Amino acid sequence: MKIGVRAHDYGKQEIEVMAQRLHEEGYDAAQLALPKAFRGIERYEDITERHLERIRTAFEKWKIEIPVFGCYMDLGNPDPVIRDYAVKTLKKCLFYSREVGAKVVGTETAYLRLNQSEKKRWYPYMQDSIKRIVEEAVRLDVKLAVEPVYWHPLESLEVTLDVLEKVGDSAHLRIIFDASNLLRDPDHTDQKKYWQEWLSGIGEYIEAMHIKDFYLDKNGGYCPVPLGEGVIEYDEISKWLHENRTEMYLLREEMNPEFAEQDLAFMRKL
Repeated sequence: MKIGVRAHDYGKQEIEVMAQRLHEEGYDAAQLALPKAFRGIERYEDITERHLERIRTAFEKWKIEIPVFGCYMDLGNPDPVIRDYAVKTLKKCLFYSREVGAKVVGTETAYLRLNQSEKKRWYPYMQDSIKRIVEEAVRLDVKLAVEPVYWHPLESLEVTLDVLEKVGDSAHLRIIFDASNLLRDPDHTDQKKYWQEWLSGIGEYIEAMHIKDFYLDKNGGYCPVPLGEGVIEYDEISKWLHENRTEMYLLREEMNPEFAEQDLAFMRKL
């Protein structure tokens, strides 16, 4: 397995400085959201060919692979203006990802926390957006990866399988698996069974895994913690990785550099 991190958890830096820092920290790979990670890029519209060339050169020099080019957009929003911007931006990022040598462009399917009726309403818009972006991915021969999140339109295993089946192109539509974004009720979930169901259902589509941990405070608020100190039970996920996908990218999200050494040790055990 290859150990990586969301680059902007180390702050916003010059491209070459970031690549060197990640190498020195001991990572094999990084997820890049360019406007969040690099100085001189405030929006996706600011990205130039020169930026892409610098990223490719620096990350190749320091031997940091780019499994995910992050471009998280509001794909299911019923507002046609917001949705059109999301689709157009993701299409541009498919091209950018090819230029820097990234494996996939990654996105969730909404920004907001939606209730059940909103998720149902947003679902057809999300599905249409994904289909349109995958058409461009086919043209460029690159990959889009969507991330299921229980408070978004792509909310469950059933819904995720439905989208994958309707698009019908596993070569160009992939999945980013984030256990923390799928665990709705930690206190009442048999995680062994739950992760078995997810991984047997979509395992062949998973391109990368986000690795993080958390607990819920007394008000239900999300509190990130170092790996192994929260509610996520990684034993079944680790078992599946060893039996099925030993080449998987494991990407730490919500990294606190203060605990980087501890988190890296945990991920290597996975």
